[in-house]
Amino acid sequence: MRRFIIQIFILLALLCTGPLWANVKEVPVEELVPTREQRQAALIAIRVIDKYHYKKHKLDDEFSRGIMARYLDSLDPGKVFFTEQDVRDFNIYQDTLDDALKQARLEPAFNIYRVFRQRVDERVDYALKMLQTELDFTIDEEYGFDREDAPWAKNQKELDDLWRKRVKNDILSLRLRNKAEEKINDTLSKRYEGLRRRTHQLGSDDVFQTFLNAYTLNLEPHTSYMSPRISENFDISMRLSLEGIGAVLSSDNEYTLVQRTVAGGPADQSGKLHAGDRIVGVGQGDQGEIIDVIGWRLQDVVEQIRGPKGTVVRLQVLPEDEGEDGQSEILTLTRNEIKLEDQAAKSFVIDIPDSAGPIKVGVIELPAFYRDFRGYSEGEKNFRSTTRDVRRELENLIEQKVDGVVIDLRDNGGGSLVEATELTGLFIPTGPVVQVKGASGELEIEQDPDPELVYGGPLAVLVNRNSASASEIFAGAIQDYKRGLIIGEPTFGKGTVQTLVDLGRFVREDGDKLGRLRLTMAQFFRISGDSTQFRGVVPDIVYPTATSSEEHGERALDNALPWVSIDPTSYQPWKLDLVAKYLDNHHKRIETDPGFSYLEYESNQLIEARNRKTVSLNEVKRQQEWQTREAKRKSEKNTLRAAMGLEPINDDGDDEKIAERVDTKDDPIARVMVDEAARILSDFIHGQHQAAMVK
Repeated sequence: MRRFIIQIFILLALLCTGPLWANVKEVPVEELVPTREQRQAALIAIRVIDKYHYKKHKLDDEFSRGIMARYLDSLDPGKVFFTEQDVRDFNIYQDTLDDALKQARLEPAFNIYRVFRQRVDERVDYALKMLQTELDFTIDEEYGFDREDAPWAKNQKELDDLWRKRVKNDILSLRLRNKAEEKINDTLSKRYEGLRRRTHQLGSDDVFQTFLNAYTLNLEPHTSYMSPRISENFDISMRLSLEGIGAVLSSDNEYTLVQRTVAGGPADQSGKLHAGDRIVGVGQGDQGEIIDVIGWRLQDVVEQIRGPKGTVVRLQVLPEDEGEDGQSEILTLTRNEIKLEDQAAKSFVIDIPDSAGPIKVGVIELPAFYRDFRGYSEGEKNFRSTTRDVRRELENLIEQKVDGVVIDLRDNGGGSLVEATELTGLFIPTGPVVQVKGASGELEIEQDPDPELVYGGPLAVLVNRNSASASEIFAGAIQDYKRGLIIGEPTFGKGTVQTLVDLGRFVREDGDKLGRLRLTMAQFFRISGDSTQFRGVVPDIVYPTATSSEEHGERALDNALPWVSIDPTSYQPWKLDLVAKYLDNHHKRIETDPGFSYLEYESNQLIEARNRKTVSLNEVKRQQEWQTREAKRKSEKNTLRAAMGLEPINDDGDDEKIAERVDTKDDPIARVMVDEAARILSDFIHGQHQAAMVK
C-alpha cells in the first residue's frame, strides 16, 4: 500500500522543553493572503532547488498538476471535505501553478485554502448533528477508512453519507477501546470542534508552508520548507538540553505517527513505542485525563507530549499492526534527558552448542551512530563516539575469546557519516567505505582513515527494516568487502543527504522572515556502485519476517528517488564462503522455532492490517472480529512464552503499561533474531574449522 506522509515538523520535535506553540489564536479569514516575504521566499526557494537539488526537474504544466494533487492531498488526505465539484473548480489552476510559482503569485493556494476552511466548518457542523442522532449499529454496512485511492465524493449527499459512517465508526472505535458510554459524545464533540478550531488557527505562513511543500514533495520526500516560526522552533530545540520522550513524529492523515524513536531516549529505552505506531491520546502525570488527539495538528500533539525532565506523560497508542478498529494501549513514560552514554554500544556473549565444543558468539548492540562533536572540536582526548565504544566492546569480547561477532543494527536509524566510515575501518585494514555524489555530479570517496585492523574474525551484521542511513553504509560496505554475513530484513533505503539552507542569506534585509529549506543535495553509493537508496541493503540471508518490510521505508514514500548505480570504486574484497552452504540449516531451524513462528505471525498481522481498508459498522460483528483477532494474538504469544518456559499472559483487562527498559539479552522476543544470527555465524565458524581440518 502506497503511503503518503505529510511531514510538517519532525526533527527532534519531542526532545526539547518549553511552550513553542502557546497562545495560538483564530486567524480571521480576511488575513489569509500572501505576504511580500512569502513571495520572496517562493522565488528564492525555486532558484535554490533548481540549482542545488540532487534531482533535476522541469517546472512545467505536468509538474504543476503534480503540485495541485499534492496540495489537495495535504489539505484533505482522506478526501472527506472536498467534493468532485470543488476539485473541478480548482482545476482552473492545475496547469498554471508552475507559472504562478515562477512569478510568486500565491493567490491560487490561498483561494483553495479558504474553500477548504469553509468545507471543514460544514463537515464539523454535520458531524455534531450526527452525534445527536439515533444511529443504528445493527445494519450490515462498511466504512472505508482508507480513502487514499478513493474518488472524491460526487456531491454533498455522498459526502453526508460518508460522514454519517465516519461518526458511527468513531463511536464504535471508542466503545472498543472501553471508553465510558456517557463520555463518547463529549470526546467526539471535542474532537470535531478541535478540528474546526485548529483549522481556523492556521495562518498565512501555514498556508504558504503547506503549498510550498506540495511543490517540494512532488519532487521527492525529504526536501521541505520550514516557515520562520518553525525554523525558530527548530533552533530552540537544538539549543536546549535534549529532554522529552525522544521520538520523531509526523502526520499521517488524522493520526500522529511515530516515525522513529531516538536512541537513548525514554521511548527507545522503554521498548514499548515503535516506528509505525499511532498516538491517539495524551495524558499528563500518573492520573491526568487522556486527551483524544486524533485529528490534531502535529504541533499541538508535540506540545502535549513535550515536557521537563522527570515528569510523566501517558500515551494512548494504536500499534502499527492494529487496524482502524484495533485495541489501543496506554504507555506511561517519564521524560528524561537524552545522553550519549544512553546510546552507547553494549555487548554480551551467546554460547552455541557444537559437536566440537561450544562456540562463543559476541553480540554488540549499536542503537545509533553517535559522536560528541563538541568534545571533538574542543580537543577532548576521550570524546564519546560509536567507533571508540565498539572498539572497547570488541577488545572485551576478544579477551573473552569469542569465536565470532554479531553487530546488531536493528532499529538503528543512522547518525554520523564519520562514525559509519571509521566503524567500518575496525573490520578492514584499509580502503574506501562509501561514495557520495553531489548535485553537480562531483564524486567524493570516504576512506577508512585508520590502517589498523581491530577485529579480523568471523563477522555478521544483523539489520531490519528500520536500519537506515549510516547503518546502511556500514552494512553495505561489510557486504561489498565480503567481510561478513548480512542477516535479517531489507533495510530502510534512505540513501540521500540533506542540508539546511537559510533563505535569508540571499537577501539584504528581513532575511529572518523567509524561513529555510531542508534540501536533498547528494546521494550515497556503495563502493560496488550500487545505491543504498530505495532498495536499501538486501541481506545475504533474509528472515521470513522481511515480507512486512516491502511497504516500509523509502519504498512506501511517493516520489522517492529510485535505485540507481554508478561505477564501482577500486577495493579488495575478502574471501567469504558461499551463503548457500548455511541456508539449509537456517531454514530447518526456523521451521520449528516458536520464536520465528510468532514473528511471522506478527509480520502477517501487520500486512493484514495494512491491507484492510474497510471496517464493519455492525457493532456485534465488529466486536466478534476484534475478539477473534485478540484471541489469536494471545494464543500465539502464549505458545511462544510456553516454549520459553514463561508463564502465560493473563487477561486482567488492564491496558496500561509502565514502560521499563529491557535489554536485548533479557528480552525473549528481541532475542529471536539475534540468537538465530549467532547460530548462522556458528555454522560459518564450524564450516571454517572443518575446512581447516581437511587442509
